[in-house]
Amino acid sequence: MTYDVINILLIEDEDPHAELIQRAFEDQNSKVLIHRVRSLTEARAHMLEREPALIIADWRLPDGESMELLPNHNDPLATPIILMTSYGNERIAVEALKSGALDYVVKSPESMLDMPHLAERAIEQWLARAERIRMQRALLESEAQFRLLAENASDMISRIGTDGRVLYVSPACETILGYMPEELTGTISHDIVHELDQHLVRSLFKGMPLDATYTIAYRALHKDGNYIWLETSARAILDRKTGEVIEVHSASRDITERKKAEKALQDAHDHLREAYERTIEGWVRALDLRDRETEGHTQRVTELTLIVASTLGFSEEELSHIRRGALLHDMGKMAIPDEILQKPGPLNESEWEKMRRHPIYAYEMLSPISYLHRALEIPFYHHERWDGSGYPHGLKGENIPLVARLFAIVDVWDALSTDRPYRKKMPRSEVIAYLKENAGKLFDPRLVEAFMSVIEKDNHQA
Repeated sequence: MTYDVINILLIEDEDPHAELIQRAFEDQNSKVLIHRVRSLTEARAHMLEREPALIIADWRLPDGESMELLPNHNDPLATPIILMTSYGNERIAVEALKSGALDYVVKSPESMLDMPHLAERAIEQWLARAERIRMQRALLESEAQFRLLAENASDMISRIGTDGRVLYVSPACETILGYMPEELTGTISHDIVHELDQHLVRSLFKGMPLDATYTIAYRALHKDGNYIWLETSARAILDRKTGEVIEVHSASRDITERKKAEKALQDAHDHLREAYERTIEGWVRALDLRDRETEGHTQRVTELTLIVASTLGFSEEELSHIRRGALLHDMGKMAIPDEILQKPGPLNESEWEKMRRHPIYAYEMLSPISYLHRALEIPFYHHERWDGSGYPHGLKGENIPLVARLFAIVDVWDALSTDRPYRKKMPRSEVIAYLKENAGKLFDPRLVEAFMSVIEKDNHQA
């Protein structure tokens, strides 16, 4: 607080003393405006019209003692007072200071001429004291508001010390955890946290900005012995001067029912996914039964494709889609007539034209199923070739999806390495030579190299 003009009320019935004090202020400070009165009655009347920044009052006045103007601590923010007396008295000085006077001065020419400095110091002391009092009142009011909100909130509000000890917990803890506030106050908050979730609570602020609110979910021990799920939003309270954490404020709510609903939804999702997987396996078995000459081919190429793909750094989720695509790569053959699919000898050109449509049939059959969208690259594109000579689209090079380029190598490897009704399998060395010879022609050369490294390492036999 600053003053453009400092209004000082001087209460002095002796003219010489009053004039000496007024002259001292005139010589020292042009910002000071002195209003002089001679009695308590005049002082009170003046104070009703204008509140002074400081009162300088003689101890004994014609109508009483100026001690009557002291706040007596009823209002510590009342106008500050400097008391003057013509004689020193330790008892009176102590009484005056205890009653709220900022200073006590024994009248002398020196002290009265020094009054501007005494007044400046008194005002500074009062301002500092007033600011402290305002801060204390604001703190008390803030704490009262905090408690009012906390004690009427449905969430459990807590104040936690830096040692993890509960400094305060709102009454909602009884509804949420079954404990009365006094049962938790003073305990270590981590003690009721499930051991598997302890790390979440203890490391909440580690390595993170301290001026933010963080939310975690964890299990906490209910008084009845069961664990419930809590969702807690916590914020660190920092020391204004040092920036150090002095305590943590948090709000917690019971999310057990939400967690149960999430688990039920996840279980339903898992059951649905399992049903899809069983359905896919059923389709594959049905195709094997229909096309006996390639029986076992689907399982073999799926296994080998996953082995090679895992060495290329595909994630677990991507491998799941690759597995489904590999299992369903020949699904389109379900639409091929039996006389073509089960023909014991080579196909003629007309039959081949129909056979080459099986990737399109696979796409038409599977694309309406959103669950399989990311698995369609293998069924749709596994007959495309690096040089553009494949089908059904004639894609070339890296325009062919990566997983389809990889599967094409595995598919040919298995086809040439197994017996068919119309031909015997090729020796392993010849199949390897064929793949290497066609690297950069029919197959992606880098993927052929990766495939060969797996074959040589794991010694997969034809």
